[in-house]
Amino acid sequence: MAELLLELFSEEIPARMQAQAAKDLERLVVGALSDRGLLFEGSKAFGGPRRLTLVLAGLPVKQPDVSEEKKGPRVGAPEKALQGFLRSAGVTLEQCEKRSDAKGEFYVAVIHRKGRATAEVLSEILPECFAKLPWPKSMRFPGSDVRWVRPLHSILCVFDGEVVRFTFAGVNSGSQTKGHRFLSAGVINAKTFEIYRSDLRTAHVMLEAAERKETILKQAQTAAFALGLELIEDQGLLDEVAGLNEWPTVLVGTIEDQFMDVPAEILQTSMRVHQKYFSLRDPATGEMASRFAVVSNMVAEDGGKAIVAGNERVLRARLSDAKFFWDQDRQHRLDSRVEKLKGITFHAKLGTQYERVMRIEALAGEIAEKIGADVEKAKRAARLCKADLTTGVVGEFPELQGVMGRYYALHDREDAEVADAIRDHYKPVGPSDAVPTSKVSIAVALADKLDQLVGFFVAGQAPTGSSDPFGLRRAALGLIRIILANEVRLPLSAVLTSAVHRFAFVSREVDEAAIQKLARFAEKLEAKLGENLRFEASKPSLEVDEAYRISGVTEFLADRLKVALKEKGTRYDLIDAVFSLGNEDDLVRLVARVEALQSFLKSEEGADLLAGYKRAANILKAEEKKDKTTFDGEPDPDAFVLDEEKTLYVELSTAAELVKAEIEHERFVEAMGVMSRLRAPVDAFFDKVTVNDKDPALRQNRLKLLARLRATLHLAADFSKVEG
Repeated sequence: MAELLLELFSEEIPARMQAQAAKDLERLVVGALSDRGLLFEGSKAFGGPRRLTLVLAGLPVKQPDVSEEKKGPRVGAPEKALQGFLRSAGVTLEQCEKRSDAKGEFYVAVIHRKGRATAEVLSEILPECFAKLPWPKSMRFPGSDVRWVRPLHSILCVFDGEVVRFTFAGVNSGSQTKGHRFLSAGVINAKTFEIYRSDLRTAHVMLEAAERKETILKQAQTAAFALGLELIEDQGLLDEVAGLNEWPTVLVGTIEDQFMDVPAEILQTSMRVHQKYFSLRDPATGEMASRFAVVSNMVAEDGGKAIVAGNERVLRARLSDAKFFWDQDRQHRLDSRVEKLKGITFHAKLGTQYERVMRIEALAGEIAEKIGADVEKAKRAARLCKADLTTGVVGEFPELQGVMGRYYALHDREDAEVADAIRDHYKPVGPSDAVPTSKVSIAVALADKLDQLVGFFVAGQAPTGSSDPFGLRRAALGLIRIILANEVRLPLSAVLTSAVHRFAFVSREVDEAAIQKLARFAEKLEAKLGENLRFEASKPSLEVDEAYRISGVTEFLADRLKVALKEKGTRYDLIDAVFSLGNEDDLVRLVARVEALQSFLKSEEGADLLAGYKRAANILKAEEKKDKTTFDGEPDPDAFVLDEEKTLYVELSTAAELVKAEIEHERFVEAMGVMSRLRAPVDAFFDKVTVNDKDPALRQNRLKLLARLRATLHLAADFSKVEG
């Protein structure tokens, strides 16, 4: 068993690509070796600013010998068939054996293949693997079809202490590499991974990204502590600077006092985005300090004084721009900027940001009224929520939209709740982001997300399985998190209907497939409503069209709800079981019903009752198909013969009223308790009663009783959706 050491040394690889490139390199090489029967004991890949490294331990020095048997034609088969078999197997007739089975005697080619040297296999597969690396962005090498992320300088490839010879992108493999660009000189000769890693460290290169991150974090924390400050940790920035420095050294610089009246978010964003600096804060006050931490890729003789001075000079110019925008923006009131939103297109089919703000304002007012928030404050916050898109700071730093709106609103002496709602209406922007908790903020945030969801569904831009360019899944999950975290009691159907009405101006391209979908939906809607909607293929009615759009958003929210509850251990089929009843659009109440149902089905009574339901449903399905009718009518209590069917009828009549009452008062656990009492009469019914009796009248009455059982259980949930 031997070791393979591989390094691809190039110009600086973008930090965001390094980790994935290392994984892809490992995946491609490991896959190619496995395909050729070469297994190993372990592998590890490393990504850094100028190198991708892969080491494989316990790799055999040659492929195993392979014996393969290939069955051929029968003895006595036509000569042409025999010769074709011999050619495909690569053997002569003398090398074949004759064997017999139940069908007769036939030829078998026994093929022995000698395993090749692993080094020879590596020289073939490695260039192919390199060419397949899926870089997000790459460049073409002059005079070659090879694409690579940056100019490639050298390839180190050593197996069992010897160089594996091949050429890729005009570069020949060898056993040499280089250390740090400025802190080392000469070349490094490596025969093993341990020598390679040790020599790189001597040459001021930390191979492992995790070590570089730990070094940066500890140095920054220590430097901050020495000044009586603490580091504002930023995992994304830490990952990035670890990919920019092979030998990181943290230095601390000073922010000039003239910039400290600029909001901390502007300072932090400017330093983070443009300069890759960490911010520090005063632990006593929690406020940002006039210091920053910069990660250098050098060990300077003067202790880093010149480096710090240079970075302070660059930062001064950056922050001067930010301060200029901040000062200029405050010269205009936020509400004076709303008109300017008419010049910003939200989406070609959905109008401008101004039109969107008008929709959000109206919708936020409706939601505020339903959830008990201040309606006027919600409408005011909604009107101003996008105005900061026209400011200089947000133009420079788009990630500060909302945050800057709050600052400008407070500067204009707007109500504090209004200002907070402007900031919070984008939340949550990710799974770890906090949700708004103020009722005014909740109303505006929900209105913003509902307008986004409904708008793109109306415009025919719903997400596909592989594409969600407008972030609708994130918006839906955010909406659900806000509602559940704050236990907001909001009738979604009414709010969605109101949101859809506001998109009446949107022109939609209706093709034949869309018309057919609308026609099928109209049929379902007619069956549900019991009336003729007069659907016309040439001009779908507004009623059908709006109902179709609302149903699409509702189904989409139901799917996202399953995702949101998955981590809590909630079964997706139980969400379907409650949601499919069609009369539950309050997410808080729906989740409570699902949790009660899940708890009930875990009990012995629940499991047995579910089994009884499925038995009844299967019988009904078969008999309804056979008779081409349904048995939903009221059973005749006087026609029952056996005590078990009489008892079940009485229990169902009682249970139906009790379940309705408990659900109406949102006592879902108690409703499940009522249903659990049906277990015994249902079990007794199936033990003693023959449903398909020879007497047609008796059979029909008993089938109606089973339909009554099904309908009673469906008061709590559609048990046909429950999978087990």
